[in-house]
Amino acid sequence: MATEARAGSGYLDILRAPHAARLLTGTLVGRLPNGTGPVAITVFTRAEGGSYSLAGGLIAAYGLATAVGQPLLGRAVDMKGQPRVQLPAAVVSALGMAALAVTGIGNLFLAYAAVLVAGLFTPPLEGGLRALWPSVLGREDRVHRAYALDAVAQEVMFTVGPLLLTLLVSLWSPASALLVINLLGVLGALSVVVSKPSRAWRSAPREAHWLGALRSPGLLALLASFFFVGLALGSITVAAVAYADDRGNEAVYGWLMAALGLGALVGGVAYGARQWAGAPERRLRVLVLLLALGYLPLLLVPGPAAMTALAALSGVFLAPAIACAFIVVDRHAPRGTVTEAFSWLVTTFGVGAALGSAVSGPAVELAGTPAGFAVAGVGGLIAFLVLLATGRVLGPPAGARHAVSGGAAGDGAGAGAAEKNAHSSENDRNGAVEPGFSSGLQA
Repeated sequence: MATEARAGSGYLDILRAPHAARLLTGTLVGRLPNGTGPVAITVFTRAEGGSYSLAGGLIAAYGLATAVGQPLLGRAVDMKGQPRVQLPAAVVSALGMAALAVTGIGNLFLAYAAVLVAGLFTPPLEGGLRALWPSVLGREDRVHRAYALDAVAQEVMFTVGPLLLTLLVSLWSPASALLVINLLGVLGALSVVVSKPSRAWRSAPREAHWLGALRSPGLLALLASFFFVGLALGSITVAAVAYADDRGNEAVYGWLMAALGLGALVGGVAYGARQWAGAPERRLRVLVLLLALGYLPLLLVPGPAAMTALAALSGVFLAPAIACAFIVVDRHAPRGTVTEAFSWLVTTFGVGAALGSAVSGPAVELAGTPAGFAVAGVGGLIAFLVLLATGRVLGPPAGARHAVSGGAAGDGAGAGAAEKNAHSSENDRNGAVEPGFSSGLQA
């Protein structure tokens, strides 16, 4: 109980920090179009009479465009600042989705062009928020706590987002839902970029290297693993729609996705309720294995009530795995490349999700709904095997800190030790100055 109380007070401490609640809320609302994009595209395509394969193709195009755009826009943010990039990108992305809602899928060239524009200009709000946390929160232990809170808050969005989309579709139409969700996204981005921390943030110079953050072998191993985590999650999007169609009830899809998000929310809160000992790289392997095992019961495709419970169970280890991955990125990114490294994580996850959607659609049409969920289970197991095979390069970096490796904040002495350790290492296996967290405004 004492640990849970400290965890709760730690979250409140973060939210009470000036601008923190606004930045977190604005980022989550601003990411609604991207977070609900695969769901919205699938529902819209099916409502227009399109096949699962077409829905999967459009989602794949959207995801791949997002994957390309995130690092490019992230670099632009580093060069020009957040307001000059994030808001214009959000407006252009919203216009792309509006074009899809207006033109429909009758002209496939226009449909694909619309989702490509929407994906390519998706603003890098997620990486931008993590770049702002050090200047807003200061201490390393508070930033790690913010990572856990961030992962939990994302699951709130993934829980509420599908329900909101389902509500909008039932009140108006899939096309209207697309328009409303993207308008909310623009307003969220606007709330972030007019804030003082966003306007004041500037990227510090970083060591010139053509590979940037990708020169870190540990980061590459993490990205490879989370490509398959993304594949697993992307496949569930299409498979869940197929399951709802099999039951003749569109609302079931929203409940399944909301249950998955709720499970991740509960898991994330539990994960952040304690301080974790040992290297997060080892802990991540266990979390990804448990995540993969949680997907396997979905192949049973029982009735809606049992399936909703299984969906919630499958999401329990998602937020903990993501929160732990944030810390691993933090530890393995060469100094001056933290924002870029987070953008690559978003990109890799997005590419995996796009491929999962593209593979799951034909799998459902060829072998039925269980085959779509089988893609998720296989993706999760491969993600674990990647972490297992790359254990040597994804070990604790030289001089890595262990004082605060989980979501919970330590006491004053622990925080001081963390701050001291954050600046004590001058070597890095990637040849950069220092891997990991910096309290300065790093790019």
